[in-house]
Amino acid sequence: MKLESKTICLRLVEQSDAPFILSLRLDERYNQFLSKVSADVDSQKSWIKKYKEEESEGNQFYFIIERKDGVPCGTVRVYDLREDSFCWGSWILNENKPRLAAVESALLVYEFGFRVLGFERSHFDVMKGNEKVIRFHKQMGAVETGEDEDNYYFEIEKEAVEVVKERLKGKIS
Repeated sequence: MKLESKTICLRLVEQSDAPFILSLRLDERYNQFLSKVSADVDSQKSWIKKYKEEESEGNQFYFIIERKDGVPCGTVRVYDLREDSFCWGSWILNENKPRLAAVESALLVYEFGFRVLGFERSHFDVMKGNEKVIRFHKQMGAVETGEDEDNYYFEIEKEAVEVVKERLKGKIS
């Protein structure tokens, strides 16, 4: 499966992506708001192998974000599939990303969740202090639904994403 936009595409993760994923997750420029992982490529490969079983059952999906020339520039994951909503996270973009990669990758995630999986809304959390990402989601139309000690919780409706897609039509398509 491959989802494409103007400058990037999303493809499902493979075990061979383990070194790239680990390089992102261990890089201090990108991992401040992510759960910690060990610096072991074999552990990452094992995690991917287990994840692929979840993928085959349709329970979660982990994507590599690539530029159109095939250079990987990030990751994103779709998981916690509920009756009417999906969650997404593990969203990392590195310095090799195209200028609009954040917007494009978010819209591709929503395309996948809404069009491919058939959901009407998405839920997700953002760690407190991650102001740039919080601002991004609010500009996309996400609504804060709660918080705890560590996180803010959000939801976004399919209709809100459609409004953003229409507003950005010439820039991202």
